[in-house]
Amino acid sequence: MKIYKEEDLTREVSVSQEYTVSLPLIGNVSVKDRSVRQIEEMIRQLYDRDFLVNPQVTVIVLKYAERAVNVIGSVNAPQAVPFPPERGLTLLEAVARAGGFSRLADRSKVKIIRTDDKGVSTTFTIDATKLMESRSANLWSLQVDDVIQVEERIF
Repeated sequence: MKIYKEEDLTREVSVSQEYTVSLPLIGNVSVKDRSVRQIEEMIRQLYDRDFLVNPQVTVIVLKYAERAVNVIGSVNAPQAVPFPPERGLTLLEAVARAGGFSRLADRSKVKIIRTDDKGVSTTFTIDATKLMESRSANLWSLQVDDVIQVEERIF
């Protein structure tokens, strides 16, 4: 964060797990569910209220939090697949980024395990073969921290 002509207030800060940043003079500021422009305006108002006259605040994001989905089981390269911050990720894209299905994969029983904010897990079983054959290949959009589990075929 930079404030024009106030170099002593310039800070490089990290967002806490509670979605706050700690800034000089004004303390902790919640940035949850706000855009960069909204954060700039909020910080400008907080400094303008008691400390500075019409401050010009600039917020620059240096690094986004790492976000991923985990792809495990019968894929060629099981791994945490980065979740692009600018767009979503589908089930088939995640499997492709994990090297694709292995030759032993049971494509008819691909599981997505999703845990909500309260810690409750829900498992979805998807037939990826039908998904690939259909025109709806973009269905099954993933969420950050989903786990994709590809089972092995039973012979």
